[in-house]
Amino acid sequence: MNTKQKITIAKGDGIGPEIMDATLKILIEAGAQIETEEIEVGEKVYLSGNTSGISNESWDIIRKNKIFLKAPITTPQGGGYKSLNVTTRKFLGLYSNVRPCSSFHPFVKTKHPLMDIIIIRENEEDLYAGIEHQQTDEVVQCLKLISRPGCEKIIRYAFEFARQQKRKKVTCFTKDNIMKQTDGLFHQVFNEISKEYPEIENEHWIIDIGAAKMADTPEAFDVIVMPNLYGDVLSDVAAQIAGSVGLAGSANIGEECAMFEAIHGSAPRRAGQNLANPSGLLQGAIMMLNHIGQTSIAENIQNAWLKTIEDGIHTYDIYKEGKSRIKVGTQEFADAVIKNLGLVPKTLKAANFSSDYVMQLPKYQRKEAKTKKLEGVDLFVHWRGTDPIEMSHLISQINSDQIQLSMITNRGIKVWPDGFKETFCTDHWRCRFKSKSEFTKSNILELLQKAEANGIDVIKTENLYIIDGKQAYSLGQGQ
Repeated sequence: MNTKQKITIAKGDGIGPEIMDATLKILIEAGAQIETEEIEVGEKVYLSGNTSGISNESWDIIRKNKIFLKAPITTPQGGGYKSLNVTTRKFLGLYSNVRPCSSFHPFVKTKHPLMDIIIIRENEEDLYAGIEHQQTDEVVQCLKLISRPGCEKIIRYAFEFARQQKRKKVTCFTKDNIMKQTDGLFHQVFNEISKEYPEIENEHWIIDIGAAKMADTPEAFDVIVMPNLYGDVLSDVAAQIAGSVGLAGSANIGEECAMFEAIHGSAPRRAGQNLANPSGLLQGAIMMLNHIGQTSIAENIQNAWLKTIEDGIHTYDIYKEGKSRIKVGTQEFADAVIKNLGLVPKTLKAANFSSDYVMQLPKYQRKEAKTKKLEGVDLFVHWRGTDPIEMSHLISQINSDQIQLSMITNRGIKVWPDGFKETFCTDHWRCRFKSKSEFTKSNILELLQKAEANGIDVIKTENLYIIDGKQAYSLGQGQ
C-alpha cells in the first residue's frame, strides 16, 4: 500500500530550480513520505501569452493534490500581468499566511538575539483585492475590503496556532484610529475572539508604533496577527531583522489546500551559479511536513539545518568572516544538512514540533441579517475647478426641497462648509447629500438625473447606511 503524500511542486524561475532540487534532496534523504508531481508556472508561462502565469491543467493538478510546494517565480513588469502568488492564495482560499521569524544568534548576524515571533497575515482581502480605478485626471483609487468572515478566520487561526504551539500572547496590529470602519472591524473581531482563549494574553497596537516597537524590541512579541498589507510589509521586515530574508519560509493555509514557499524572490542574477541559499524554501518544506502530519521528519530536518547553521557552514548571503567557518554553494549546503540528519544543535534551541492539541477551525457561519437603513448618498464628482465655494454653487443645482447638499470633501478633508483656503484640492470631489425625511434609492436616481442634466460628471456613488442603529460610514476629516 502506497502511504506517500502526493504533492505538487513548481521549480519556478531564477534560482528556483536549484533551491527546489536541493530542498527535495534533503527531504528524500530524511525519509519524507512524499511523491511529487511537477507543474510549470511563472515567467515562461507568462511570456507564452498566459497573463495569469499558470495553465488550467496546472490548476487541476494543484487542486487534486491539495499540497503545493512552490519555488520563487518572476512576474514580468507591466503588460497587465497579475501576481501568481496573490492569485493562488485567493483562488484556493489560502486565507492564512504564517511566517516564523527567529534569530539564530550568534551564528547569523542580528541586532536581536532573543527574537522569536510568528507573523500571521490575512491573505485574501484588504487592498490586495486589487480593485483599482482611475476616476479623474488626477486621482486613482484602490478599494480596501475587509470582511467579517476574513477577520474571524484569520484571528481564530492565530489563537488556535498559539494554543497548539504553546505560545503565550497574540498581538493585533491595525490602524483603526484612522480607518475606523475597515481596521475597526478587524480590531473588534480580535476583541471578540480573544475572549474565547483566556489562557492566552492578548493586546492591540496601532500599526505604526507597533511596527517601530517590533523593529526595536521584537522580543516583546510572540504571535502577531494583521490584515494583509501590514502583514506583507512587516513579515519581510521581521525576517530581515532576524538575520536574513533568505532564511525564511512561509505557509499559506486554507480549508482544503495549502501552499508552502520561501518568502524571497527569484533572484535571476544569482541563477545557475550554485550560490543561492535553499534555506527559505527548506523552511517552507518543513512547515509542509508538519502540516501533512510528518512531524518527526520535519523535526529531524529542522535540527539538522540548525546544526549546519551552528557549524558555520554558510552560503554567501549569510557568510561573515569570524562568525562563519566555510562558505559553500547551494548543493554543498544541502549535503551538509543531510550529513547532520539525526543530530541536534548544541547552542541553538532544538526543534520540538510535537503537540497533542489539534487546531479547531470551524467553517464560518454567516450571522443573522442586520437592519440597514439608507440615510444619504455620497456623489463623487470629477470637476477641474479648485474653489470649494464655486463647487458648492455648482453641485447645489441638484438640491431638492427634501434632499440637500450637506458636505463636500476633497481627498477626505472637509472643504465645504467652513473649509480653509490653505487646503489643496484636486479634481476629485465627494459631495454628501442627506434628506430632511426618509431617503430612498429613488432619491439617488433623481440626483444622478439632475447631475446629468446639469453637465456634472458623477464618477461614483456610495450609499450611506445606518446598520443596527449605528452610523456605518465615515465623517469627513475635520467634520
